[in-house]
Amino acid sequence: MDILGLAFASGWASGLNAYLTVMALGVLGRFGGVEQIPVGFQRTDVLIVMGILALVEFVADKIPYVDSLWDGLSTLVRPVAGAVIGALLAGATGDLPTLAFAAVGGVAALLSHLSKAGIRLAANTSPEPVTNIGLSLSEDAAVISVVTLAVAHPVPAAIIAAVLLAVGIGVAVFLFSRIRRGWRALRRWLVADSS
Repeated sequence: MDILGLAFASGWASGLNAYLTVMALGVLGRFGGVEQIPVGFQRTDVLIVMGILALVEFVADKIPYVDSLWDGLSTLVRPVAGAVIGALLAGATGDLPTLAFAAVGGVAALLSHLSKAGIRLAANTSPEPVTNIGLSLSEDAAVISVVTLAVAHPVPAAIIAAVLLAVGIGVAVFLFSRIRRGWRALRRWLVADSS
């Protein structure tokens, strides 16, 4: 049950920021002595690359419309990262539990990514930058908090991640008309920017 909770919580977190999730897991494994973190996450080269990519995402995520473009590119990365994290936490032996943990991590990442991307599109319709920056900082804090909690207490972290996932999906559904408006505004921004 502990690995399942860790896979779900880490999958949810990677749906928001895959690079920060892998970096946090790697740092906790390497410097916190957490044995269930795969050794591959703890390697120096992996930590450096994840740190650089997390920094790029940190900056890109604060700029309206750039954040939505980054989310578009991340649509492939985040769910795959969630699935890989789940598989590696299960031992990556190719057996049924490995596939199940990969599915749990991947689906959690996909759902949290889609709700995040939708909410951010809706936030882009706001004329002020504070909403975007506030959402981005909240997401980063949630990723670090949930991943750190998941390493120490996987089941409570999975419950918190599930609640946050449900809230995120609910907010995205509630903001659906603003998300459509944000999508139209993003397309106009892209056309104006390419002219």
